Amino acid sequence: MSLEIYKRIADFGKKLTNLERVDKALPTISEEAKAIVNAERCSIFIVDRQGEMLWTKLSDGVGRIAIGIGSGIVGDTVRRKTPQIVNNPYEDSRFLSKIDEKSGFITRNILAVPIFDSRQEVIGIIQLLNKYHGDFNEKDEGIMSFFANYVSGTLELALLMEKK
Repeated sequence: MSLEIYKRIADFGKKLTNLERVDKALPTISEEAKAIVNAERCSIFIVDRQGEMLWTKLSDGVGRIAIGIGSGIVGDTVRRKTPQIVNNPYEDSRFLSKIDEKSGFITRNILAVPIFDSRQEVIGIIQLLNKYHGDFNEKDEGIMSFFANYVSGTLELALLMEKK
């Protein structure tokens, strides 16, 4: 990973220190994630263990998405606690093509990265869609894993503040 990407993420961290609410933090995190790996869309799924759901408050181009905690590639990412790269989603049985059908969007490739809380439980997933040039690769996965670790404290704090 290049030094300039580390610097960009560190600079981004300064913006995050002022964001205490999920609805303020998520768009900022999403825009930065897309810019870092040059992706068309970014959805951030929040894990609701009590409701056994994954939901988005932010999903580029689509309204709110709510799915079962074990559903799709994001659900598998929660279960495995590891990033997933899927460069042929329509050939992957985990892919929820109905979301594309509903929105009219065509997903070419996916990078899904878990966001962990301070207890190392998955609290969210950053899902990036459609890298502009080529497929997602291990370098993108490494960068986004670092990014997810960097934003995890902000997201955990925002979720705790929202519960109050």
